[in-house]
Amino acid sequence: MKKVKVSLQPIVSNINLPTVLKTTILPGDSIERLFIATQIGEIFYIENGVIRTFLDIRPRIIKLGVSSGGYDERGLLGLAFHPDFYYNGLFYLHYSVAGTQGPGAYPKGFKPDPCDPGTLNLRWVNRETQYDHIDTVEEWILQSSGHPQKRRTLLNLRRPFSNHNGVNSLNFSPETGKLVLTTGDGGSGYDPFNLSQDDLEICGKIIEIDVSKNTYIITPPIVTRFNELPTTIQETLTVMAKGVRNIPGISFQRFYNNYIKYAGNVGQDLVESIFSFVHYKPIPVTQLIQASFMNSEPDQEGFINFGWRGWEGAFPTSTIRGCTKDPNLDEKTIAYYNEAVTLSGSRLQPLTSYFHKDTRPDKFGGTALTGVQPYMGNGIPDLTGRVVFTDLAQKRSQPQVRGALAYTNIRADGKQNDFSLIQTDYNFGSQSAYYVSLGTNLNQTRLYLGVYGSMKVTEFNQGTVFEIVP
Repeated sequence: MKKVKVSLQPIVSNINLPTVLKTTILPGDSIERLFIATQIGEIFYIENGVIRTFLDIRPRIIKLGVSSGGYDERGLLGLAFHPDFYYNGLFYLHYSVAGTQGPGAYPKGFKPDPCDPGTLNLRWVNRETQYDHIDTVEEWILQSSGHPQKRRTLLNLRRPFSNHNGVNSLNFSPETGKLVLTTGDGGSGYDPFNLSQDDLEICGKIIEIDVSKNTYIITPPIVTRFNELPTTIQETLTVMAKGVRNIPGISFQRFYNNYIKYAGNVGQDLVESIFSFVHYKPIPVTQLIQASFMNSEPDQEGFINFGWRGWEGAFPTSTIRGCTKDPNLDEKTIAYYNEAVTLSGSRLQPLTSYFHKDTRPDKFGGTALTGVQPYMGNGIPDLTGRVVFTDLAQKRSQPQVRGALAYTNIRADGKQNDFSLIQTDYNFGSQSAYYVSLGTNLNQTRLYLGVYGSMKVTEFNQGTVFEIVP
């Protein structure tokens, strides 16, 4: 693949960890403004080079990093503006709620043992007491006075563990006009309760929410399964995909009369994967519940299944053990063999994958996928029409951490793609640079990169947002 080089142009520095980067036009304005949501609960926008506060919900956010040495995957995770935001002022938030800290669903670290069936068939029990926290999805409105105000709560979700809650988790579909929520499998490792493949579990799904429907419920119940929701809320939901481990948002690329959908699934130990699809058949939640009640299978022809937990991208999910005789080698054992077999014919193949270990000179070893965006601009011709993605931190020997910026091509034939690292000329000096988020403007002609100097959300003001330029 062609070697591409870009520059990073700083837009704003000394901010907290940026989880969402996207643009919109404020009511009464005429220019797209870049909005930045931080993990701790701030939303800013840039106006004439000046950073301005749009909303600050830090008191609503769960206390982050207390029990994990500063690392945390909770917080303000999603921000989406209604397609008619300019006229109706509606926008949507997904965040982890203050005061909801629980003990966790499982008291210790988990790894499946293929020789012990008990580790392959665990169940999440005592859900009302054994959970980590509660996430909420809310609808807000920008009032004519210029002050945002909460209008209603769409969902309250009890989460089993602290991690895998999604990030950049709210985006509107230009096809359906619905709000799309990417939930993650609930956390820990290896999806211990297999929530991502259970049709009634909210964890591990991509969900469409019809926000035009009024449920007339001010405070929805706190749930973990679709069948625990009131009927009026069930009727607003369709499931777009399952088999999700953790997704840094979903993006849409216009392709003739259709849209290509892109979703990157963060890997376990082997590989990071980017999936793409055009046609899909979402299943109404009411149908999933009815099929479960009738003890039958819903029609899943055309339904998207990313294959987790049986598959990690294009590979059967494996546990890894180091080889004592040679530390450069390791042994990989299939964790969930029967599930890998069952899902082998129904899962979606990834568009491209990159690996945690890759010694090829033109590749890189990755850590975690943090963003996937199509680029439709002409400013960087070598990237026009291609798909750009970011990884948190390259695994290579150097004093400071550096994230990875890379790209792949679109394909309509379903075959897997190669990828290539994008070279950047920015000098981060002695500071670490974790690539934590990737965003774009409304017509996908500009790309924005969020970088943080630490893995700890408790280490403040170490963030910079760049525009990726020629």
